[in-house]
Amino acid sequence: MNLRSGLTTLAILAALHVAGAQQATQLRFCIAASPKTFDPLLVTEEASETVRYLTGGVLLRLNRQSQQVEGELASSWKISPDGKSIRFTLRQNLRFSDGTPFSAEDVAYSIGRLNDASLHSPVADAFHAGDGKIAAQILAPDKILIRFPALIVGVDKLFDQLAIQSAHSPQKQNAVLGPYRIAEYKPGAYVLLNRNPNYWKRDSAGRRLPYIDSIRLEVEQNRDMEMLRQVRGDIDWINSLDPIHYDQLRTRARNMAVDLGAGLDSEEVWFNQVPSAPIPSYKRAWFASTSFRQAISLAIDRPDLVRVVYRGLAQPGVGPISPANHTWFDKALQPLKYDPQAALAKLRGDGFNLRDGTLYDRDGHPVEFSVITNSGNKSREEMAAMIQQDLQRVGIRLNVVALDFPSLIERITRTFNYEACLLGIVNDDLDPNGQLNIWLSSADNHQWNPNQKTPATPWEAEIDRLMRLQASTPDFRKRKQAVDRMQEIVQEQQPFIYLVNKESLAAVSPRVRNLAPTPLRPQLYWNVEWLWFGPASVARR
Repeated sequence: MNLRSGLTTLAILAALHVAGAQQATQLRFCIAASPKTFDPLLVTEEASETVRYLTGGVLLRLNRQSQQVEGELASSWKISPDGKSIRFTLRQNLRFSDGTPFSAEDVAYSIGRLNDASLHSPVADAFHAGDGKIAAQILAPDKILIRFPALIVGVDKLFDQLAIQSAHSPQKQNAVLGPYRIAEYKPGAYVLLNRNPNYWKRDSAGRRLPYIDSIRLEVEQNRDMEMLRQVRGDIDWINSLDPIHYDQLRTRARNMAVDLGAGLDSEEVWFNQVPSAPIPSYKRAWFASTSFRQAISLAIDRPDLVRVVYRGLAQPGVGPISPANHTWFDKALQPLKYDPQAALAKLRGDGFNLRDGTLYDRDGHPVEFSVITNSGNKSREEMAAMIQQDLQRVGIRLNVVALDFPSLIERITRTFNYEACLLGIVNDDLDPNGQLNIWLSSADNHQWNPNQKTPATPWEAEIDRLMRLQASTPDFRKRKQAVDRMQEIVQEQQPFIYLVNKESLAAVSPRVRNLAPTPLRPQLYWNVEWLWFGPASVARR
């Protein structure tokens, strides 16, 4: 059933249910760590992104089910024929959560913040496909024209990520236009979101949305504890479930298990190539070597990771675009085959040699490095242990360091005090423009060496060119050629060593109604304002 076509009936049912409720309703689920920021332009990790999605009001929203852009704060919009500007007509008489009126001034203010290079905003990276600043021209209190220095294909979809902030509210970023607002925050424990009393949406019966009164985001790093809380009914869902817990759930509470099919997310390893990182220069030379990275990739048994760690609910990783993305995946690419002998051959060609079961570099240093990953994530911990065994077969000693999530984020984004990292990349968009904030060498999320003033390598400069080219031409054939070549360069250079592409798995309480799960994030709560609770004993359909 199409979500929008069924809203009238569901709205009436939900209104009847809520009208008969005797107490406030609260949705509960877990986040892996405390949010690093509540500034919607500075979001770099999942906990902050969750808060942004639930609280941020956007001009346009991508319907995760239909994949179509829909008006939110904007009642209409028009992209110019040259693709370099977009004109918005805004909904009138809207207010922020604190009562401050909403107008085109707030949109202009938010665009101005996008232009502030000192913020290093990951959101801004996607909007700056060309050199120069974005211009915002206020045409009327409810009309604004936004101009870009270069054509950006699919620019309307980018506004799904831009939460509009108030130009005048004394509450600054705490004044929001989304369905919920931050009511209470206890670091390390929880974030409490209450219904935004000024949220603009209403159902067909005239009832103001959202239906659910509040959302409590519990900080829980331990996935076993999260799973236990789900089965006990302490929380209402797990938005992303690993295969180990999915198998357990199918045994213990089958009606909660949801398989959304092939996903867009990947798991990968990368080496720290930041010039100022506090690591020995000889290790930095290893990590900068294409042959070394290729050898590590060849030495990893991906089919074994799929079979053992993911219970077959994944496939070997190929590159930056999942095979599930049928439009943009380069079908000429195949996962690198497990070949430790080929790995050793590449290492020998790079001056390494194997003696008595230990690999040495040309200067006699034994090859040993550490990989960090987040503690409590069993799939990653298991993968790290298996990769440790794989690399031992080519004489490399790998030390696995499991860190709490905040410490891990601190190391990979601020101190750069690490050698390699095993983590996942979240893809929110089928279109390659959604990955500009990863592949542009100047981007914050260019993880192995972020925020480069100029590209550090010729191949990174070429990826910059290709990604800007595909973002600035309306010709699909040219875009596809550029994106395919980008994928080929990534497989050649291995800046990310892609391990697996996972199936999208989740757990949901039967009491949560009007869900429309999709593999695109946020899988379960992209339509959070329309969710409501029914009797838990009735199976979810």
